[in-house]
Amino acid sequence: MTDETPPLRIVSATGDDDDDSVRPRRLADYVGQENIKDQLSIAIAASRARGDALDHVLLHGPPGLGKTTLSRIIAAELGVQIKTTSGPAVEHQGALASLLTQLGTRDVVFVDEIHRLNRLVEESLYPAMEDYVLDIVSGRGAMSSVLRLPLKRFTLIGATTRAALLTAPLRDRFGLQFRLEFYDLESIRKLLVRAARVMKIAIEDLGASEIARRSRRTPRVALRLLRRVRDYAQVMADGVITLSVARDALDALGVDHVGLDDLDRQLLTLLLTRFKGGPAGLETLAATVGEESDTLQDVYEPYLIQQGFLQRTPRGRIATEMAAAHLGIPYPGAATGGVEPPAQPRLW
Repeated sequence: MTDETPPLRIVSATGDDDDDSVRPRRLADYVGQENIKDQLSIAIAASRARGDALDHVLLHGPPGLGKTTLSRIIAAELGVQIKTTSGPAVEHQGALASLLTQLGTRDVVFVDEIHRLNRLVEESLYPAMEDYVLDIVSGRGAMSSVLRLPLKRFTLIGATTRAALLTAPLRDRFGLQFRLEFYDLESIRKLLVRAARVMKIAIEDLGASEIARRSRRTPRVALRLLRRVRDYAQVMADGVITLSVARDALDALGVDHVGLDDLDRQLLTLLLTRFKGGPAGLETLAATVGEESDTLQDVYEPYLIQQGFLQRTPRGRIATEMAAAHLGIPYPGAATGGVEPPAQPRLW
């Protein structure tokens, strides 16, 4: 550390941050996603002024960007209760009825991974979202009857990492739809500084910046790395996260300077060596590295694609020249040139 760059040390929590949780409670404390925050603040203010429920909200984007946190903030800003569940947990209409009939006026229900709702449950949700009624069918055939349950006006917040899997009728019933993007490094740094203050961690500004640089621009990853670097600092250093301590801790964790971990490097190395750069199918890659294909597609691939290390094509995944340069592996461009080969010439 040079004399020109004095360390910024965070040693205690103060004010509103005197909390056992690093999750922000208000929009003002939520770091990043500025455009979404601006739109939400207007919608929430208008809803409160009318005394009406907020329009249903759909949050989609890669995992770890703050969809659950944002849903809790919306409920707190509205001054109402929130009930939380997930798509697979709502297995039948009875479970949906139990959930919705317990809601108070203007309350919020948060459904994570909403694209995994049972189809019958999803269809029962349509009148609940539009008309605030729930139709329960009892009996079968000629003896069946429909019981219509009135519901209090509520707000449904759905979150998904696979927006393309949502059916059009469900997606169109959300009045507010937001895609959460990867964070910029400054926003991640601010998030880490705030989290360190809440967690009473001593950290230097350059140490926070180093963690941010390797965080895959994802808040969940950044906070996980902060906890691991804190442990390293307590055991191997004087308890303060400096630039050198952060570098040593993250190198020991196998997280390189752009945020790639062991599985990222294994995936790209296999593409570049065994598959000659690609293309290779997702299921083949998943079997080769011993990971679920959904995990590769939802957790690992978005960042690799965003960083320019990986390409998705109709024929499979392709590693780029940038990936080869990062890993120090000769690029197998002689085989495919790193892109899909031209189509075979037609006879006629």
